Amino acid sequence: MSIDNGIRVAIVAGGSRGIGRAIVRRLAEQGYAVVVGYAGNADEAAAAVKEATAAGAAAFAYRADVADESAVAGMFAEAEARFGGVDVVLNLAGRLYLAPVAEMDLDEVDALHRTNIRGAFVVAREAARRVRRGGSITLFSTSVVGTYHLTYGAYAASKGAVEALSKTLAREMRGRDVNVNAIAPGPTATELFFEGKSDEVIDQLALANPLERMGEPRDIAELAAFLSSPEGHWVNGQVVRANGGMI
Repeated sequence: MSIDNGIRVAIVAGGSRGIGRAIVRRLAEQGYAVVVGYAGNADEAAAAVKEATAAGAAAFAYRADVADESAVAGMFAEAEARFGGVDVVLNLAGRLYLAPVAEMDLDEVDALHRTNIRGAFVVAREAARRVRRGGSITLFSTSVVGTYHLTYGAYAASKGAVEALSKTLAREMRGRDVNVNAIAPGPTATELFFEGKSDEVIDQLALANPLERMGEPRDIAELAAFLSSPEGHWVNGQVVRANGGMI
């Protein structure tokens, strides 16, 4: 049954953990109906839905590999069936693989590109076909595109593709009244980010920006909510490096 009564509807691919989960929570607080897209961890997705409903939002979780066009189309179709349409799409689903170029495992590179590049194109294509007028599409990059840290070659290259995609799509949406942007976070305090890093490395990264702290998922969620909102609609075709001023 549709609940389309003026409520804006958001799909957050990669919404079960970390920054994505913070975005789900923030959009729920702002009154959106939210679809939590996830790849594998049903418990985390259920917890994200529980947080959204506790904030008063209608929400459900949908399992979809972002690189699988049939699964992604199914997620959009379910959102339309339950909520009446889709207004906002954010894709945070991603994969990280670190290695010097000379030592790269090309199977790992292929897997990275499948999620980070193909997945971004699949979600963007479905969003471009279905998002309603006045809506918003936000893809996710990384501030490593620009800092070029050692061992991040494959990951940064995949996110460079996402930035090119977002800028091109913004222009292709002419006449649709849909803004398209990319957010490129810097180091952000998520469980995934902390994994495998020493306290010394974390402290160094925290001091790499003039604000001298790690980003918090809420910092990125506030930006994502703004870009998705009518108030942020004039921001279009941009890559926003949300990193506290890290160079």
